[in-house]
Amino acid sequence: MASPFTAPLHLPIRRWIQRAFPRAPGGIDYDQPVGDPGLFPPDGVTWRVHADFPGMLSGGLCALMLQTLHPQALAGVWDHSNFRTDLVGRLRRTTDFVAGTTYAPRAEAERLVARVRRIHAQVRGLAEDGTPYSADDPALLTWVHVTEAYGFLRGYRRYAGALSPADGDRYYDEARRVAEALGARDVPRSEREVEDYFRAVRPRLACTDRSRTVLAVLEAMSLPVPLPGLSRDLFLGAGAALLPGWAEHMLGRTPRQALHASVAATALARVAPLFRAALDDGPAPRARRRVAAPR
Repeated sequence: MASPFTAPLHLPIRRWIQRAFPRAPGGIDYDQPVGDPGLFPPDGVTWRVHADFPGMLSGGLCALMLQTLHPQALAGVWDHSNFRTDLVGRLRRTTDFVAGTTYAPRAEAERLVARVRRIHAQVRGLAEDGTPYSADDPALLTWVHVTEAYGFLRGYRRYAGALSPADGDRYYDEARRVAEALGARDVPRSEREVEDYFRAVRPRLACTDRSRTVLAVLEAMSLPVPLPGLSRDLFLGAGAALLPGWAEHMLGRTPRQALHASVAATALARVAPLFRAALDDGPAPRARRRVAAPR
């Protein structure tokens, strides 16, 4: 139930979210067909985790930071995207894909997956060391998926609330179905398997000049919202607070950066309930109404 003291903040916060992540005209229809649950069970953990805006945005930024450490995955971004001038657009497209594959009716979710597969088929080249890469490489798809799922789960636990180990395992087991539909293989299905995966892939990771360039673009990103610098620093710092220790070390994060991340994480945890209360018409509530509506 909304507090009478915070209710006046709901409208400006909703406008903030809509300006940062506007709905595209003629976009995904989350309301029809009635009764269609989509790719995930409505009572599953994925619906719960992906409904939390603060955890998802901070977790997504954590995933982007992690992804800069994989030379082949980073090469695809470096060679085939306009991240320097449209990083916000990239974030929006990722947000739309995750929301759509989570909450849209099955046919719409499958259309989104098919579209991304067509795009991936055109993305290929050579990494800095001459190693061939392709965006539809099952190993790279697994890397991108695991970093995102890790960030989303960590974001939920840090900024939304506790989640049991069993539910953490269930989340990874559910979420892998989209990665596998995109072509990923050997996708971890539990928290223990994710830890083992990171341990196995770590020798192939590196923080390079390209990594630092992308991170600099991320740190200078400007969202089209009021107080853009403060908004960026809040969510980027809160995302950095989710990084595993080994990644912080590889990224060369300083004590000052660690302090900023801790302050941002504390601040986001305090304002996160305001974001949740302001979002009553997003993909998750619309999907819940679609599934609950009488046929």
